[in-house]
Amino acid sequence: MKSRGLQIRRLKRDELPIQTVKLARFLIGKTLVHDLPRGRLAGRIVETEAYVTGDAASHTFRGLTARNRPLFLERGHAYVYFCYGNHFMLNVSGQREGIGEGVLLRAIEPIEGIARMERNRVTVRLLDLARGPGRLAEAFEVDRRLDGVDLVGGGVLWLGAGVRPAGRIGVSVRIGINKEAHRLLRFYERGSEFVSGSRSLRK
Repeated sequence: MKSRGLQIRRLKRDELPIQTVKLARFLIGKTLVHDLPRGRLAGRIVETEAYVTGDAASHTFRGLTARNRPLFLERGHAYVYFCYGNHFMLNVSGQREGIGEGVLLRAIEPIEGIARMERNRVTVRLLDLARGPGRLAEAFEVDRRLDGVDLVGGGVLWLGAGVRPAGRIGVSVRIGINKEAHRLLRFYERGSEFVSGSRSLRK
């Protein structure tokens, strides 16, 4: 699905729920945008996971560190980390300042800047451009330089309103973690081919 010149409204902080699980659900169908000198990358968020206080799988489980500081910022800030030594992941802080919680963006349906995403990912397979958090970050040119940026503060990487209504939202266990994976903290647009995981986790 290609699109040019989309009019996307930037979200404001007071639109973001002050509760991480609610934010993870709220972000389904919203838009991630990265404005670059040579064009815009944009896509619909179709899959998220929440990481909350007391969650052994969360990077904030043992408290505030230099690395996880962005998760303790007011909701709507980016937390970018390098995973498994080969790719970045993009998260959104999800609580009031001082409370370390966040939402992992797991998958996106590309809608603008697709040719550039193809070059970034070295593939022309649309479904594989941003399905999974590592692919998402690579497609959208997200790295540690964007760690801590305010996603609702007028910068180049930002969250926008949906370009069309979200479909039915599914809930499941989380994917790709060993600790507390059983928790129903993963949200996704049901039936979307751009959602990651097995087919049974997209129904």
